[in-house]
Amino acid sequence: MHPRNTPLDADILDTLFLEARTSYSWTARPVEDSLLRQLWSLARLPPTSANSNPARLVFVKSPEAKERLKPALSAGNVEKTMTAPVTVIVAYDTRFHEQLPRLFPAKDMKSVFEKMPPEAREKQAFMNSSLQGAYLILAARALGLDCGPMGGFDNARVDAAFFAGTSWKSNFLLNLGYGDPASVRPRGPRLDFEEACRIE
Repeated sequence: MHPRNTPLDADILDTLFLEARTSYSWTARPVEDSLLRQLWSLARLPPTSANSNPARLVFVKSPEAKERLKPALSAGNVEKTMTAPVTVIVAYDTRFHEQLPRLFPAKDMKSVFEKMPPEAREKQAFMNSSLQGAYLILAARALGLDCGPMGGFDNARVDAAFFAGTSWKSNFLLNLGYGDPASVRPRGPRLDFEEACRIE
């Protein structure tokens, strides 16, 4: 067991950050449902505001489900998505606060969120589901999967196809699988500390 509050080994940092790349094409190796369950068991653990856990995931695997998703994709995202073993619709539940009596029993946070304007509550759901989507990427990499997160789709069409009659809304898409090494691109530039950060 790795001791808490000590740096991770270099090979772990390579897996999660330094050598990881966005995948655009995929091998034929499938992603088993048991691995997706393991993925959620990890991604659900890091923090969200008031332990709200607003993220909701749809693992799009079947050819039929992929065809339902296809019309919502921008042209540049069709091939990479249709060939990915799994595409995750990372969504959020606008009624997430209804779970708070169970998720945050120490205080009546359900009432706090219920009193918010709907747009403020949805902002919380969007922000925290974005956090959970980032956790999902790191968990997937830790389990040996490659990732391809995407915008480039019509949220309204995805919501109509997958979430009609529910309180769920799509945030972003995430292709998962085992990337084709031949398709790996060099990492693009990143901003230096002095460009993006301040210490005050």
